[in-house]
Amino acid sequence: MIMRNGYEAARPPEERSRLGCPIVEFGQDSVIAIAVALPVWLLVAYLIGQLARWLLRGRVSLSTSSTTVIAVLGVSGGMLIGGLIDSASNPWSLRVVLLAVLVTTALLAMFAAVAARLQPPRPAEPVQELIRRGESDRLEFKSSARWNLHTKARDERIELVIAKAVSGFLNSDGGTLLIGVNDAGDVIGLANDFTVVKSPDADRFELWLRDYLATALGQTAAGQVVIDFTPVTVDGADTYVCRVTCPASPRPVFLRPGKGGAVSELWVRIGNSTRQLKVDEAVDYVMHRWPLGVGRTLSAQLRAAARGSGTAA
Repeated sequence: MIMRNGYEAARPPEERSRLGCPIVEFGQDSVIAIAVALPVWLLVAYLIGQLARWLLRGRVSLSTSSTTVIAVLGVSGGMLIGGLIDSASNPWSLRVVLLAVLVTTALLAMFAAVAARLQPPRPAEPVQELIRRGESDRLEFKSSARWNLHTKARDERIELVIAKAVSGFLNSDGGTLLIGVNDAGDVIGLANDFTVVKSPDADRFELWLRDYLATALGQTAAGQVVIDFTPVTVDGADTYVCRVTCPASPRPVFLRPGKGGAVSELWVRIGNSTRQLKVDEAVDYVMHRWPLGVGRTLSAQLRAAARGSGTAA
């Protein structure tokens, strides 16, 4: 029997594994390959893990150590599968690399999905502390949701501004909308808004707000937001400030600003303001932010553009 580097260079067929897999042979070349591949693949696993954390930011909290370990397991699994498929493969073959990336992506996706369900919600920051911080890319104040303080009447344009702010947060990195606080940070409360709901209380106001967001943004988008109320006192009267907490949406949220087939709009948060993107800007933004749903999103955008031009979708 031929010997090489102290190991058997060949084995008779009867000594192969009962599972049909060839017995792994080690030698100097194998040790060198492992020594070179190990740190390289560890670096690749770390970078993939960091990319996953960046893509999932605002949706689920993942630590660097967790994503790196999951990525290492994924890389190892992909390399193992590649070796079982082709015993002559090496750590640098295209098949092994693609399998390693594919398995790693699948494991990270499953881990993130489980973590998103099991992680407890983050404790809400006190409203007074939010007001003290002032408006930012993640925080916006609105004096009211329905009542125009200048005309002293209900105003649909005020309602639309609320929908735009919520959709902007959903399409960006998430954020919080405080209703009942003016731009200067002064607490106004919801007393005026309560006058234009069927029953002047927080429950009826929340019901209206959820129904309105479902109409303007869709049921799925409206279901993502969390609404709660903080009791406050304004001019000696008890009222509330409404907090609308918006996570980063896993898919684009389009605003339907009116009835009768109005063209859908894409709003995003840019700095401390909410901006509407033009069609070409919206397509580019969606392609970069939600790369896995590009086809479906572009189709929806084209249909919206077609409706706007009077063409049948």
